[in-house]
Amino acid sequence: MAYPIPGRTLTIHEFDILVGEGPAGTVENAAAVVPNHVFEWLQEQCLAKTEGKGARWARLAQRGGRLVVQVTNYVGVIRTPGGLQIEVLPKVGRAGGVDENWARRLLIRMLSCLGPFRHIRTARAELAATRMSLLEVFVGEFLHAVSAVVKRGLRGAYVTRQGNLPFLRGKLMMSDHLRYNLVGADAFFTEHDDFSTDRPENRLIHAALNEVIAQSVSLENQRRARELRFVFSDVPPTGDVIRDIRKLQPDRSMIHYGDALAWAELILTGFSPLTGAGSRSAASLLFPMESLFEAYVAKHLERAIDPALRLKVHPATHYLVEHEAEQWFRLEPDLVVRKDGRNIMVLDTKWKLLNVIETMRKERYNLSQGDFYQLHAYGHTYLKGEGDLVLVYPKTDVFRRPLKPFMFPNAQNLRLWVLPFCLDTETLLCPANQPDQASFPMILRVHRDAASISGAR
Repeated sequence: MAYPIPGRTLTIHEFDILVGEGPAGTVENAAAVVPNHVFEWLQEQCLAKTEGKGARWARLAQRGGRLVVQVTNYVGVIRTPGGLQIEVLPKVGRAGGVDENWARRLLIRMLSCLGPFRHIRTARAELAATRMSLLEVFVGEFLHAVSAVVKRGLRGAYVTRQGNLPFLRGKLMMSDHLRYNLVGADAFFTEHDDFSTDRPENRLIHAALNEVIAQSVSLENQRRARELRFVFSDVPPTGDVIRDIRKLQPDRSMIHYGDALAWAELILTGFSPLTGAGSRSAASLLFPMESLFEAYVAKHLERAIDPALRLKVHPATHYLVEHEAEQWFRLEPDLVVRKDGRNIMVLDTKWKLLNVIETMRKERYNLSQGDFYQLHAYGHTYLKGEGDLVLVYPKTDVFRRPLKPFMFPNAQNLRLWVLPFCLDTETLLCPANQPDQASFPMILRVHRDAASISGAR
């Protein structure tokens, strides 16, 4: 059980249990003991959930007669008011017996599949993840992007200014000049264009650098941020983040600002929509693993799919029932494969660790009956009762190969497959087609071996 040092990062995994400092006696399977003020803050987040504004990433529970906090399926970094950063990594890292760096690198690759994080330079970020926390990795990415802007020079713009100056500059505003200088003739009221770097892009970056300096615990990131902030000393930090973001306009001369501005916006808006509740709030960088896994599979499957096919994400074109000319309960599968304008396959990703060893057969390998009902509904709406349904789970040491297809008794032409997705090779492992078995459609462009079909990265 880990005892974190204040100001440092505590690393745990999904669904781990945290306990506060207390009397002798430990809670079985607890991942770490946190300071009491941190534990109280975590409780506050969980209790606020009952009011609809608290943490979705943690819940209260009891273990061995003690109150504990269990993190849920959200991964990333929880920043507590006391300065402790709790880093939550994917559970496959713990289940696979691999080190934390592997799980952290995997999380970075998954995040790069999300739209707001598409500008992550994964190779550099994965290298940095071997020596610093996830949050500091992203701070480092932001600082690298700002360094690229500084090397090319801050962009400025001409701004029209008016003022009473001791010398003539630009155009003399005669009516204002007579009003202000009728008695004293030692000044000129003028209007002139002034070249200034005080523009929304630079104000946003300056404010983001201030935020990094205030929040980062990495000495290296602190030093780099202070050096870069000096370059922006003539630019005031933004006083209204949303207003300046809305002022941003596409400009070919500002293309090199793209990555820095994307990071600045994430930093200034709290990285993600999940923030602390109550009087002691703290912004967090947290993401649901189901969404990350879905984006990861979709991105790499789209690259690997046969060119004659089309992959659609969240088509949401069918409903479960109709009632008085209204459609209720929209059916929205994760992925649909189309050919010649018709659906031929429906795939749904599930971030769950299956165990398909024979001793787990009575437990149905941890498969969910609800998931099968869901896919059954997709099959009758999107495939009209004929075709292939796929449940995609992460590949692990106890789920290495596809399962034989599941058949629906009243829909003989509708089959459900359970396939592993290899997180390392970014590959969907498809079943080898045998003469005595139902054939799996050849949907991917490269047939690598007898047990898998994979696309090029």
